[in-house]
This record gives sequence, C-alpha cells and structure tokens, in this order.
Amino acid sequence: MSSGRLRKALSTRNRIAIDTEFVRERTFFSQLCLVQVATDDDIFCVDPLAETDGDARAEFWELMMHSPWTLHSGRQDVEVIYQSADAMPESVFDTQVAAALLGYAPQMGYAGMVEELFDVRLAKTHTRADWSKRPLGPELLEYAAEDVIHLLPAHELLAERLQQLGRLAWAEQDSADLLRPQLYDIDPELAIAKVKGARNLKGVLHGIAARLAAWREREAVRNNRPRQWIMKDKLLLDIAVARPATREELTALPGMSPRTAGRASPDILAAVKAAKSDDSDYKPPARPNEAQKSLLKVLQKRVADSAEELGIASEIVAPRKELSAAVNGDRNGRVFNGWRAELIGNDLLGLLDD
Repeated sequence: MSSGRLRKALSTRNRIAIDTEFVRERTFFSQLCLVQVATDDDIFCVDPLAETDGDARAEFWELMMHSPWTLHSGRQDVEVIYQSADAMPESVFDTQVAAALLGYAPQMGYAGMVEELFDVRLAKTHTRADWSKRPLGPELLEYAAEDVIHLLPAHELLAERLQQLGRLAWAEQDSADLLRPQLYDIDPELAIAKVKGARNLKGVLHGIAARLAAWREREAVRNNRPRQWIMKDKLLLDIAVARPATREELTALPGMSPRTAGRASPDILAAVKAAKSDDSDYKPPARPNEAQKSLLKVLQKRVADSAEELGIASEIVAPRKELSAAVNGDRNGRVFNGWRAELIGNDLLGLLDD
C-alpha cells in the first residue's frame, strides 16, 4: 500500500496535496479507487484496490492523517476517505474556499483555478473514466497526477494573498468545516430531508414519509445501493398519501413492483401503521408574509453591500436560503458564527430581533 518513498514523505508531516478518484453510480457508499498525493518533491498515485496486508494499509492511513491536507472542493474527498479509513486529517485547506474569499467564482473548478493562477490549461480528457477498472494505463495516471500537481503552489499563492487582506483565518475556518463528522455520518432518522417534496406533507402523512425514508436509508446502507434503487422518492410519497394497510393495497399503487412489494411489504406496512399512531402535528413551512419578505430584502441588501465592499460573491457571506431560514427563526446559519458573525452576522441579529 505504501512504498518506502511514500512512507518517508508522509513521515515528515509536512503539508500534502490530496485528490481522489471514486465511483458511486451503483452503490450507496463511494468506492475509493485512487488516492493522489503530492508533496513538495513527489507525486504518488496510491491504489486502494490493490491487494495488500492490513498492517500496510493501516500504516498508510495513519501517516496520511497526521499531515495537513490541501484539497480543492474537498468535501467529497474527505467523505470517501472518512468512509474508507474511518478517520480524518488533523487539518485541511481548501483552495476553492480560499479562492472564493479572494473574489474568484464561488464554485470555480480546479482547472479554472490553475488557469487563473498559473496560466496553465489542463486537458480534461478523462472526466468519464471508470477508475475501478484495472490496470490503470499511464495516460490515466498522468491525468490523475495533474489533479494534485498544482495544489501546493496554489495554496501558497492564495494564502499569501489572503494574508495580505487579513482573510487567511477566514479560509482556515471555512476549510475546517469539512472536518465535521456530522456532514458525513448517516442518521436514518434525518433521511426525510433528502426526500424531494416531503416537506409539503402534513401531519401523519409527513410522519409516514419520515418512517419510510428512515427504512429506505437503512436498506440502502445494508445493501450498499443508491436510495432511489431501493425506492424512488415519488413512490415513497405516494405510499405516504395512500396509507396502504394491506399488501394488496400496496401492490396496487402505480410504480410499486410486485418484487419490491413481496420483499419489503412487511417493513413498509409496519412503517405506515406505526406512523398512523404517532399523532404527528407537523405542518409545512408557512409562506413568508409581507413583513418577512421586507425583512429578507433588508438582510440581503446588507449582505450584498458587505460582499461588494470585500469584492466577493454575496453567497460566500450568506446565501439567500440561509437568510430566509433566519427570518423564520433559524439562527444556526454560518453567518452567525466565526468571522461572518464579526463581519455582519451580529448586525443581522440586531435587525432580526427588532
């Protein structure tokens, strides 16, 4: 799993650049297929699918976690490694986050950043490659290596510019958000939030959908299959509305295959029955009234003015969805914490509490 050179490079505990290649089209969990690691002197493409002993694999991950990481748009990279190694690095620096705080496009891709910073155009010729196939040819490995070769120089350049503007700590704070396990841990009881349209159901119907979503999440994890393969959102909502009490009623629903009904009807009907006795009083979020609409516009204007003064996009300070939630009483948004609170969040709280 780890060559002598790689082991020596990671043992220094200096910052390393990280990228991953994975596939997820047919599974619930991403399958980690390649880990690219760049140091100041070398680039390594590590094959997590290669046959190796457990001690070598454990040593590799342990060494990896003790080095600070530089990534670009790193949430999925952290997630797939967290799921594969059950561990996270001690610190990360996300160059996409850093670039956005300097006024670049908030979702700027790695190739765009490299072209902006270094006037180097990367060839994106293997974006649809199947990284689970072996062997990986030299052209694929070279393509993979390009995804980390510019990360450490980009980190250095972006950090220098951020330091000059007094924003380096902002980038470090936002990057550190990637290391919150809550982002990646699976809680079936919260799976209802992933069902499109479920928030519009009322009372017991929402309760049924929540129980079905939790069941689907557990099944997806147990079978390592995408949620929609277990049950599509539309069918899940149709079941909640229909409230079937028998297998025959369940099978009669459009989109319900006899195979699924035969395999899962006991669990589905049990979820429906249990939810009927929950006495749920859930109500869909109310539409904003005129006062709330006016307040939201005031908040957006304050955020837009602050962002313009900084030369960054408004959504980096506080996206509209977050401000809308705040108007409805949610004070957990990022704008009320860390550097954003000092910049504008505390002032927004004053407007909200008037």
